[in-house]
Amino acid sequence: MESAGGGPTAAEGAVVARPRRLARDLTILGVIGVLLIAALGAGTAAAYRELYSPRAFVLHYLDLLQNRRAAEALAVPGVAVDSTELEAAGLPATSSEALLRTDALQSITDARVIDETADGDITRVTVEYRAGTYSGRTAFTIGQDGWTGVVPRWRFEVSPLAVVDLTVRGSMRFSVNGFEIDKRQVSVDGVDADPSAAVPLLVFSPGLYSVSVDTAISATPGVAILADAPLTGVPIDVQAEPTEEFVSVVQQRVEDFLSSCAEQKVLQPTGCPFGFTVRNRIDDAPTWSITEQPTVTVVPDGAGWRIPQAKAVAHIEVDVRSIFDGSVRTVEEDVPFTVDGEITVRPDGSASIAVGGRAN
Repeated sequence: MESAGGGPTAAEGAVVARPRRLARDLTILGVIGVLLIAALGAGTAAAYRELYSPRAFVLHYLDLLQNRRAAEALAVPGVAVDSTELEAAGLPATSSEALLRTDALQSITDARVIDETADGDITRVTVEYRAGTYSGRTAFTIGQDGWTGVVPRWRFEVSPLAVVDLTVRGSMRFSVNGFEIDKRQVSVDGVDADPSAAVPLLVFSPGLYSVSVDTAISATPGVAILADAPLTGVPIDVQAEPTEEFVSVVQQRVEDFLSSCAEQKVLQPTGCPFGFTVRNRIDDAPTWSITEQPTVTVVPDGAGWRIPQAKAVAHIEVDVRSIFDGSVRTVEEDVPFTVDGEITVRPDGSASIAVGGRAN
């Protein structure tokens, strides 16, 4: 039906407009659906990257180190190693786990992934971080370890642990990041541990480890190393120096020894570094005194210590009777000599000092 003007009626116009609005609404809904699907996909990708990817796995491990949660870090898949894995990597199979604890950890901070490269089933994740005042970079090798539902699990294909091959001379006791250790506690030889032998210690990598000695006998300001390469050996050689207290004790022991030598009323005191020879007879027992005590120093000597040669002077007074005419004369003479010695530190921490020397 047409209107008086010849155009479509109102009812017919409404019928024509309704399909057009429906088509427009369907188009809008389709666009919204596509956007929702895209957003869901992007959200899933972001969640995977931040929570379930190899980079997330590595950052979780580093977060545990940052928070000094040693037991949890050691429980991360692929971290713990056995003797077979150590031997295969060319590392000592008897490496001690004494440092795999919170007390021996320094925090790793500012960790960030700078590269992630997949090569078949293996992903290599490289991170940069701060360890104390040092900047570091470490590459980790990650492999898939099955699935949890629809998300993958990961593990370290190469353990991030390293081995510090530590040699400490001058002390059986030392500390690592403030954690006290005795060589005999971590050596496979126990109480028979060689004081000069290195002890292999497992450590977390990356990790900053400062080794120092602070005992009554010896001390060192410390040596710091950054273990930044998984399953590798890191040699450290620390030489402790004698403390002033120790040198003072050695000085007193040497002086006491020489004073006891001077108490012997013979020309050649037994076991002593000085003596006197006469061609005639002595009329009375000689009298010795130490007029110049040596200035003692102590220097490292392998696993122990030694006293380098030091000058000293003894004085003898003795009456000598001539074998020709029987006359008696008093001889007073300074007798120069040198002192040296060896010092052995016993298992209980005390020192055995053997003083030697010779007449000049």
